[in-house]
Amino acid sequence: MMTPTLDPLDKKLLELLRVNARLPVVKLAQALGCARSTVVLRLKALENAGVISGYTIATVAPHSNTGIRAMVLISTDSESAANVVKALTRRHEIHKIFSVSGRYDLCAMLTTESTEELDSVIDRIRGIKGVKDTFSTILLSSKLDRPE
Repeated sequence: MMTPTLDPLDKKLLELLRVNARLPVVKLAQALGCARSTVVLRLKALENAGVISGYTIATVAPHSNTGIRAMVLISTDSESAANVVKALTRRHEIHKIFSVSGRYDLCAMLTTESTEELDSVIDRIRGIKGVKDTFSTILLSSKLDRPE
């Protein structure tokens, strides 16, 4: 599906929803300086076009259950990249995989219960056929975490 061109009003509407998807239509209209009916029509159009695929909530996990969060940058053989991604998606610890530019090809975001488990997962990533190199860093705290 081709993404429609967004005008400044649509972009501002999406920015407001990224910060708080629960804002009432009246508040959105006030912030945008337009009528409620305009906001309703824009939301419907963005939903129909697939730009907005849903509304969600973000929850904060109790601090004791957050686990060890890490980012693992992965360099691959170009011909093996698809197979590496496929293998990574099988790991339950990995919750996001990004294609990135630069020295590394992929970025895997993962969570484990301990540093020992993190070490084991990284070893398994390094053992995937086509993985040339990894670089890992543990995430200490979130300074901003908006839903995507």
